Amino acid sequence: MVKLGFVENCALSYFWQVVLVFLYKGGDVGAEVVVDERLVQGTNVNLGEALQFLREFDIEASRMCFSVGTSQWTYATNMTDFNRRRMVEEQTLKAKFDKLTWNRAITFDWTRIPDMMVKRHLKFLVTGNRGSLPDEKYNEIYHLVSEMKDIYIHTRICPYDNFDKNYCELDLEDVTKIMGESRNPLELAHIWKEWHDKTGPPMKNKFMRYVEIANQASRINGFEDAGEEMRYVYEDSNFENDISESFQRLQPLYKELFTYVRRKLLNKYGPTVIRPEGPLPAHILGNVWAQEWSKIEDIVTPYPSATKIDVTEEMRRQGFTPLRIFQMSEEFFTSLGLKSMPHEFWRHSIIEKPVDRKVQCTASAWDFCNRMDYRIKQCTEVKMEDLITTHHEMTHIQYYLYYAGQPYLYRNGANPGFHEGIANAISLSVYNPTHLHLVGLFNNDTSNYETNIRFLLEMALKKVAYAPFAYLVDLWRYEIFRNGVSNMNSDWWQLRIKFQGIVPPVPRSEKHLDAAAKRHIPADLPYMKYYVALLLEFQIFEALCNAAGHTGPLHSCDIYRSREAGRILSEIMSFGKSKHWKDIMKILTRGKTDKILADSMMKYFQPLYIWLKVQNAHENIVGWMTNQEDAALFQPLVSADNSLKSSSIKNLYLIGLLPILIGK
Repeated sequence: MVKLGFVENCALSYFWQVVLVFLYKGGDVGAEVVVDERLVQGTNVNLGEALQFLREFDIEASRMCFSVGTSQWTYATNMTDFNRRRMVEEQTLKAKFDKLTWNRAITFDWTRIPDMMVKRHLKFLVTGNRGSLPDEKYNEIYHLVSEMKDIYIHTRICPYDNFDKNYCELDLEDVTKIMGESRNPLELAHIWKEWHDKTGPPMKNKFMRYVEIANQASRINGFEDAGEEMRYVYEDSNFENDISESFQRLQPLYKELFTYVRRKLLNKYGPTVIRPEGPLPAHILGNVWAQEWSKIEDIVTPYPSATKIDVTEEMRRQGFTPLRIFQMSEEFFTSLGLKSMPHEFWRHSIIEKPVDRKVQCTASAWDFCNRMDYRIKQCTEVKMEDLITTHHEMTHIQYYLYYAGQPYLYRNGANPGFHEGIANAISLSVYNPTHLHLVGLFNNDTSNYETNIRFLLEMALKKVAYAPFAYLVDLWRYEIFRNGVSNMNSDWWQLRIKFQGIVPPVPRSEKHLDAAAKRHIPADLPYMKYYVALLLEFQIFEALCNAAGHTGPLHSCDIYRSREAGRILSEIMSFGKSKHWKDIMKILTRGKTDKILADSMMKYFQPLYIWLKVQNAHENIVGWMTNQEDAALFQPLVSADNSLKSSSIKNLYLIGLLPILIGK
């Protein structure tokens, strides 16, 4: 652990020495800065003082990041109570550090400082930070989020047909496995209900208070509400409109996929579970959140005799090991002219599951903020999924390496979706028949039509099916921050039925908080970045394929060994966040656009889109038609005498659910 001793090695201002003494002695944050409700800047316009403050911040923020990252790594790789307490202590120090940093940054009038880089640095420090809150509320919202995360992490549910009422110990990993593997609709409905009932209601009051305080912080920072501040990070006044247009572009493809999948599920489960022209119940799509549908591939995949793109057995036949998977991934990047993994990476990374301690096995890439130490934590098994994951995580490391020379605040993706977007773009190159054939893992004909359609449908179950969910999670959050918490659950399901065509399998009410069944809601983690990343991955992929001189269907592109693709990739990664992401997009697309668009994703799936339209040619409805029974699942309409209330019917017309033909 890095402690107070490092102060002796660096000439710091009195402010930062006080900050560090307070933090490491466990002191309180101190005096409040009085800020006008709509004002986010002070009066100091001295450029020299601002530069000195930012230099000192860069040093101390990097060291604070190292301390927190080290404690998180220690706990993630050795999950003891002691290590967890140390991690929480470091995270608490970081929260105090962030507040003190805000208190110092707010003394500058960043809007009047002439240097654009200094102005941008200060803007990042002032916005997106709840340091504007009084100490009591700052600490309260921090603890509210921690408590909601604890509820989520420790949620356990009862299994189906549970005869031993004392055995209710299924965790999220168990839930995920059951939802993906079971084909019993009664069991699936039970597990779905249990998970949603045990997560949302216990944290609902905490979440309502969190919304109130988050809005207060954002209004002090000069925003209408916390949703506006969440969007502000994209530095684009047209962000909402552009994202909405992109989703509209994807809707025809999604509705064709939805319609095809519904027919297959109808054949499997029958009309007692699925209405032929209606929305789909959330519990039968292979995922507890119905966010992606890859686990029902066995039900919906066409051409069962066509070759499946799965090279797991071939990897095992060739004697692959976890180390060889990592070496193969590194060679992919060096073939592009990118960097080898540094010595520290091979020394400190965990690439196999330790047998002597409990670890978090979720694959992740780590930047310890000291420009030397980069690691991957992954319990690697010899299978294709982990081969793709390793390339994905190593792309994050490449990004870290290329923007390492930037100041601390710029050592990040160009916008919140860029890191995942670039990593997923590399995954698209690796996970396709062309590349797997080239590296000797897939020996079948890569031009076979049925094989390619099967491959594209499998990809669509992961990517296209995910688009509306990724889009709507933060739409719901924006709505809650804007309009209040009175109808949170019905608002959630209105968005889900509108954009996804998904309804709950059992009735829900306002005592529930079904959005909180997704970890990002209680953990206060933005989600729109995943939708942005989804679009970016295909846009980046197409740009790299064009640089590599690819011809033919986009899904068959492989940028392996293309130095030109590597040159462009290294250039856009090296900027980190120092340039506006629109400028990065111009560089990437050679000046064609500075927008995030859905066109590349549509192009990738174009062969499948044509095929789906043929499959759905005889369907009465492409999409879904809702009725009052669907809405009644989350907005009860039946009165005591079992008659529909006229006011409820009126409300249905107002929200557009009685009945509306979403497929048209």
